[in-house]
Amino acid sequence: AELVFEDFSAGDAFALGAEVWVRTAPLNHPNGATGYRIEHDGRAVCYVTDTEHVIGAPDQNVLGLIEGADLLIYDCTYTDEEFPARKGWGHSTWQEAVRLCQLAGVQRLAIFHHDPEHDDAVMLRIENAARAVWSGAFCAREHTTLTIG
Repeated sequence: AELVFEDFSAGDAFALGAEVWVRTAPLNHPNGATGYRIEHDGRAVCYVTDTEHVIGAPDQNVLGLIEGADLLIYDCTYTDEEFPARKGWGHSTWQEAVRLCQLAGVQRLAIFHHDPEHDDAVMLRIENAARAVWSGAFCAREHTTLTIG
């Protein structure tokens, strides 16, 4: 294979070939992090991990990145109840992800980046709670296949 590596800064946009566009945004994490939006043929998938929200203040960087996306894969390490004890760690909650999706008109939410202390039973409760609030939410699982479109 012929590999090419190119540096970029969070906030940059660039093309991958002639038909795939990537937009990036800086995320709120102690060591820095970058969110990604990949667009092709009128569809968009966003990958937003290692970001910590501010309670009551939707992250404008994230909102701008995910607006109208078909799928958001979002850092949902904690629940709103767990979050206050973990402020400063650089992660978010499924509840904030749902709020962002609803504000930005996102179609579907993949809840991922789970707390290691959350076993399968906890994740099933989180998924059920998220779906009760917004039907577009689901927990990401190994070998999940999605159709965007």
